[in-house]
Amino acid sequence: MHELFGLFPTPFLRVPAALDAALVDGLVSHFSRAAGIANNASGQLSHTAMLKPGDSPLLVQAAQCITPHLGAFGAQMFGEQLGWSLKEMWVNLLDTGGRQAMHNHANSFISGVVYLTPTHPDARTVFMKSPGGHDFAFKNDHDGVNTTPYSADKWISPQPEPGDLVLFPSYLMHAVPTNPGPRRITMALNAIPTRLDSWGYRISFSG
Repeated sequence: MHELFGLFPTPFLRVPAALDAALVDGLVSHFSRAAGIANNASGQLSHTAMLKPGDSPLLVQAAQCITPHLGAFGAQMFGEQLGWSLKEMWVNLLDTGGRQAMHNHANSFISGVVYLTPTHPDARTVFMKSPGGHDFAFKNDHDGVNTTPYSADKWISPQPEPGDLVLFPSYLMHAVPTNPGPRRITMALNAIPTRLDSWGYRISFSG
């Protein structure tokens, strides 16, 4: 019998209702007034400054809800339970007609998004295969192609609800298409482990 193996998959964790409704409402009310930094690629997208959990009691509560999931997800990435800390958090306000250009996150190992308001189905986060290095020089791409995980260039994340959390490796490219719906508010985050050990070559992180 033939067997098909999916080698070296990319982990992606979705946690429904990681934050409760009261905490979500508090984050929306407080930080939607603080997102005054304009995005370079879209005039309808703005951000807060980079924040740490200690900057607000609301962020302390959010960090308490998120951190256990970092440990579980990190164990899938690195093979053991490590200590994890939220290096930075920020809130994004994506108004009607705005978009988020393709990017990844530097200086971190786990990144994530907490959805704070309903998301229009056409403005779900899209994740992309990293460009270059792994593709044939000629692609088979036309209307009759049945796309599989091995041939897809992008993956559209499931429809989120307010309070949902997703975690992914920080190197993973992602974007948000043009938002045709009302204001979409999310909280993004980056996390680092306390240390990594490669056969005695040990590196510690703080942030």
